[in-house]
Amino acid sequence: MLACCAPQNPSPGQNPSPGEESAGPALLTLALPAARPPAVPPSPAAPPSPAALRAARGLLDLPGGRFLMGTDDPAGFPADGEGPVREVEVGAFRIAPTTVTNAEFASFVKETGHTTDAERFGFSFVFGGFLSEELRAASRTVAGTPWWHAVEGADWRRPEGPGSGFAARQNHPVVHVSWNDAQAYCAWSGTRLPTEAEWEFAARGGLEQRRYPWGDELAPGGREMLNIWQGVFPTSNTGRHRGTAPVRSYRPNGFGLFNTVGNVWEWCADLFSPDFHRTGPRTDPAGPPSGTARVMRGGSHMCHDSYCNRYRVAARSSNTPDSSTGNTGFRVAAGR
Repeated sequence: MLACCAPQNPSPGQNPSPGEESAGPALLTLALPAARPPAVPPSPAAPPSPAALRAARGLLDLPGGRFLMGTDDPAGFPADGEGPVREVEVGAFRIAPTTVTNAEFASFVKETGHTTDAERFGFSFVFGGFLSEELRAASRTVAGTPWWHAVEGADWRRPEGPGSGFAARQNHPVVHVSWNDAQAYCAWSGTRLPTEAEWEFAARGGLEQRRYPWGDELAPGGREMLNIWQGVFPTSNTGRHRGTAPVRSYRPNGFGLFNTVGNVWEWCADLFSPDFHRTGPRTDPAGPPSGTARVMRGGSHMCHDSYCNRYRVAARSSNTPDSSTGNTGFRVAAGR
């Protein structure tokens, strides 16, 4: 995927070759720690705590069913595997109306002591426009997408690096969380990440083959419907929000989900492939059996039609499971 959407961490001890489109920080020479597994989540046999029970409340019951997944829209990116359109069936499941918030993630960390991948690596990727001149000068940029900075000390607690915080953003989506971190949160809360098919079924809100959760027009009647970059990227954003928006911003879709496009990329359970779905299962598909990256859906507040028109319901992206950025979060799901 394009590094403009979400740059990925170089593997520990490795420095990707310049020109690798999916590698993102090709020119970074950051000293990464030796690879080690993420923090062990609480035992599933342990009774869930009150905080964990609260985290799993309020999931929406969806009946599942058949729908047309993917798109052949000319505005799409065939290389991402957005098409072809195919009929898929998902069983009944539950899904959160919003992405996980900073407040919710803080409860998880307080109770478990979880250390995120960004904290272990000592850095995460931040949009340069959010940084002070000092931090911009001190941080390395991503090859080909200089608006991305690898900021030492940036993590979920300090979204823009040292000196920043989330106290005024308790109800904003948690960011700088990797797929591994999302999995740990799910284990604690007794939930799971949605499959890519479940995510798209829920994100469409009952509308068949529409470009957005509300229809085909980006701003019906001139009304702002989502949090994406507006204006001239990356120098001038004329939208309502600078960075993330509260998780219940804008109108929910027909199923009651908020911000399924824009705001933050959302991790899904599936491994990523651009073509496995062409011949893969059509009933409760769960992605390919192997791979190195995980699916992300929905686009983010940094998406702009001039370079990353991936805030459409059928758009896809991916990243390695230990990568984190200031525009990536997640929502949880569960069976019924």
